Amino acid sequence: MSAVLPATSTAAPRHAGVWSAAWRRFRSDRVGMASLAIVGASMFLILLSALGLVAGNWQRELALPNAPPGFMGPAPKAGLAVIAVPSGPNVDLSDVDPLAPRYGEWQAGVAKYRTVETVKVDTLPLGADRLGRDVLGKAVKGAQISIFVGMLAALLATAIGSTFGAFGGFFGGRVGDAIEWLYNVFTSIPSILLIFAFAAVAGRGVQSVVLILGLAGWTGVYRLVRAEFIKHSVREYVRAAEAIGASSLSRIFRHILPNVSHVILVQLSILVVGFIKAEVILSYLGLGVGVDQVSWGTMLAEAQSELILGHWWQLAAATAFMATFVTAFSLFTDGLRDALDPRLRGLE
Repeated sequence: MSAVLPATSTAAPRHAGVWSAAWRRFRSDRVGMASLAIVGASMFLILLSALGLVAGNWQRELALPNAPPGFMGPAPKAGLAVIAVPSGPNVDLSDVDPLAPRYGEWQAGVAKYRTVETVKVDTLPLGADRLGRDVLGKAVKGAQISIFVGMLAALLATAIGSTFGAFGGFFGGRVGDAIEWLYNVFTSIPSILLIFAFAAVAGRGVQSVVLILGLAGWTGVYRLVRAEFIKHSVREYVRAAEAIGASSLSRIFRHILPNVSHVILVQLSILVVGFIKAEVILSYLGLGVGVDQVSWGTMLAEAQSELILGHWWQLAAATAFMATFVTAFSLFTDGLRDALDPRLRGLE
């Protein structure tokens, strides 16, 4: 009687997906995870600012002009009017006003009330600007504007560059030549001059800055995405999709685009850092956000005149906030690029 051998599984081992493997590699990067925590905390802070829960009163004058860091003063509060009672050796208002004898008691009560109400104080840990506004509140509100502009402009530039690169690399021919000609026109002009030209036409404001940076910054994304599409369009999986009747748009967006998404994502994160710096420069030169708004660039522009008088705290606050976020986001971008590098997938 023959023995029955236990059945063995012949199924191939399951490998982790691209994104789960990338996340596992990224978690092993301590610097990348610390940078991600700083970026996440910054995003949460600007979300609270956008909802008006933080730095909602950044325009209020809370202190003396150019008050130093740590300034404490009475909170502005409308008190009750004190009734002025004339006094003198021969003044008697009882015949004119029967309530005159009670004025003294009322004045004492009002004075006591006003004393209790002004105990509350405002503390400005980073001092005040030339109008007495809280520098910390301005720095938080400036972070909201600068980061929002950088991210939205990066999304616009990435969308334009990825679309042009996908169509130019996949179709080639006249379509590719036309897009390549447009790319050469944009790259033949220095980027700073192109940005200034767009700014002169579009004017000031958040929407204008986003449009300016998006239209001027898509060329780098286009070049990389075009090269990736040229490489992937002749591979076997794309030819197989073509053989079963997949349309050109289906091959572009359903087959090739997911395989080059890591390149697009990394370029997006790099553009965020560059566009935040560009917004700061534009606002510093008076070509960025409007006069009724605040960004890190406008704070640096205001601090230029204050620094001459020895008032350094607004410059230090804007610089510290910007340097912390930009450095953390740059380190996060480096870790993300290493985690998504296809050449590292074989090491899993």
